[in-house]
Amino acid sequence: MVLSKMSLKGLNLLCSLSSTELPLSETSFWLYLLMFWSCIFCCGFFVILILGNFWFLAVLYLLWLYLDWDTPRAGGRRSQWVRSWTVWKYFREYFPIHLIKTSELNPNHNYLLGFHPHGVLVAGAFGNFCTEPTFKNLFPGLTPYLHIMPIWFGCPFFREYIMSAGSVSHVLNNEGGGHASVIVIGGAEESLNAHPGSLTLNILKRKGFIKMALKHGAHLVPVFSFGENELFKQVANPKGSWLRKVQEKLQKIMGFALPLFHARGVFQYSFGLIPYRQPIHTVVGSPIPVKQNLNPTTEEIDELHALYLQKLRKLFEEHKSNYGIPEHKSLIFE
Repeated sequence: MVLSKMSLKGLNLLCSLSSTELPLSETSFWLYLLMFWSCIFCCGFFVILILGNFWFLAVLYLLWLYLDWDTPRAGGRRSQWVRSWTVWKYFREYFPIHLIKTSELNPNHNYLLGFHPHGVLVAGAFGNFCTEPTFKNLFPGLTPYLHIMPIWFGCPFFREYIMSAGSVSHVLNNEGGGHASVIVIGGAEESLNAHPGSLTLNILKRKGFIKMALKHGAHLVPVFSFGENELFKQVANPKGSWLRKVQEKLQKIMGFALPLFHARGVFQYSFGLIPYRQPIHTVVGSPIPVKQNLNPTTEEIDELHALYLQKLRKLFEEHKSNYGIPEHKSLIFE
């Protein structure tokens, strides 16, 4: 998806329902949403190619897909140009999004950053780790990689855009250090808890990232994004409700969750898909040193997992008062 200044102006005109112009920051968020919606469009376009007169183009792409299938696991095709698009600057300024540094991260090591919470669309993770230059300025010598679900790499055409992620193993295998893998630990399941004020994290049973850190000797870094759950309202879906059961069933079938969210519109503030303008403060904690262990035992994994939870809770407690969290509120681990 290549966007020039002309295409941005064109999108402004397309989205306008009156003579009022959309601010670039709001337009940039529509582009962010379109980036995800385009997955559906790309799949539909691929089906049209197969069923139409240009089926041979679909066949050629399938051949390319077969030959290029392992590229995401080999580091992808990182594009500094795409990460530096001006539109992402306006995207960060819309909320705004801030990255807070609490400790130095030595670029001679590799790191595995656990991002919490997922929120609805992980806007903080995208703004801080998939765009330039905020992270680079705060942590010189480190290259961040935000990892996403493998299912997205199976989407025709759309995969070419998101190819910059790369697999965790490939990123952490860099012997010279300088790589930072960012994983949204709670995953799709946690997005169903993304209600304003929610502090529930799906993490107690998620230990794969701990095992990965041990096998590669990557230092663990807890990251908490204050404000991530305040961007959208979500239809009430308490555990045990019929809606939650349907969402969980669909998640198991499709591999990703479908939260029913809404926020504000373009020219009114009562309903729409544009998020509320709530500041996001993504706080990067201190690293937890990890010694490489190619065959960690269950006990060693559990021990490091417990330490990670302790450091994550400490990070939250130390900074919650700075971002409007009442003193009596604490994280809930599930």
